[in-house]
Amino acid sequence: MKKPLKLPKFKNEDEERDFWAKINLADYYEPSDAQPVSFPNLKPTSKPISIRLPVYLIDRIKESANQIDVPYQTLIKQTLGDKFLTK
Repeated sequence: MKKPLKLPKFKNEDEERDFWAKINLADYYEPSDAQPVSFPNLKPTSKPISIRLPVYLIDRIKESANQIDVPYQTLIKQTLGDKFLTK
């Protein structure tokens, strides 16, 4: 550690945001100061949506999900993620 970082008392989020935007953490910390962290309870945010699907398609998705023992909405999310996030 190069020198101690003293955090001021912030009046609001804008003031805190300005502080972090202007500060250079390299003036206070060495790369060797870094420690691994984990956030085991952190969950990705999700947003509910509405989508109209034909009944036969929903039934087929539910059948497929039942065969692999996962909730059908989870199967839909996994399928969409595989299609659009792994390119």
